[in-house]
Amino acid sequence: MSHHGDRIVKVAVSGKGGVGKTLIAAGLASYFAHKGLKTVAIDADPSPNLALTLGLSPEASRKIVPLSENKRLIESKTGTGYSGVFKLNFRVDDVARHYSMKTPFGVNLIVMGTVQSMGSGCTCAANAVVRALLRHLIVESDEFVILDMEAGVEHIGRATAKNVDIMLVVSDANMKALETAKHISELAEAAPMKHVFLVGNKVADKSQREVIEQYSKRNKLSILHHVPFDSEVIKAEANGKTPLNNKDSEAIQSIEELASKLTMHGG
Repeated sequence: MSHHGDRIVKVAVSGKGGVGKTLIAAGLASYFAHKGLKTVAIDADPSPNLALTLGLSPEASRKIVPLSENKRLIESKTGTGYSGVFKLNFRVDDVARHYSMKTPFGVNLIVMGTVQSMGSGCTCAANAVVRALLRHLIVESDEFVILDMEAGVEHIGRATAKNVDIMLVVSDANMKALETAKHISELAEAAPMKHVFLVGNKVADKSQREVIEQYSKRNKLSILHHVPFDSEVIKAEANGKTPLNNKDSEAIQSIEELASKLTMHGG
């Protein structure tokens, strides 16, 4: 179990593509792992790049087969031998162990792949496995879990969403990103998730910070933290390297401050 008196925290990080939520998810995960806490990062984004940010090489990252595309695994869990018929009850605790990758920052990474929203009434086998695994990690496991996802809560399933301690919705000062953040926050609050916070990211100056704060005030969103714009992050990402190695980076230091706030809010 965790020590330092830290309560185990399950955090979902979401927001519009391009707002930098993957860096925030990776930064939080590496912070907890660095403290010696068992930490799992789950990449449930349609275009996964958490692997790179957690220090795996571009080659290693490209080779990862997302769970939702791992036909043999899904067949072994759900197959009945009859076409079109699959088991709904299966154990997934072993999946978390066997299909997570150790990353250089000590975080175990699981790449989920795209999960179709259940709105369409589809209950295909891959969805069943991914959802069962998310449920296991968020509801039952004694590990810190950081979930990197684009959308709100529909992909996790409402019953599981209720067990997420904190939903961080990331946005920069762009109106489209803020509108998406508001939409995700509303879904998360309706689920209901325990704590839903906005995190401003890539905040370049006072006026951008003001845009985010004014918007949040008008729409009753609670801001937990602002992460400054940092050209070092852009540089690292352009070179296919992780920005997390740069301990002098203002953005990385700010994400560590955010991580320490989360352990206080997890209660």
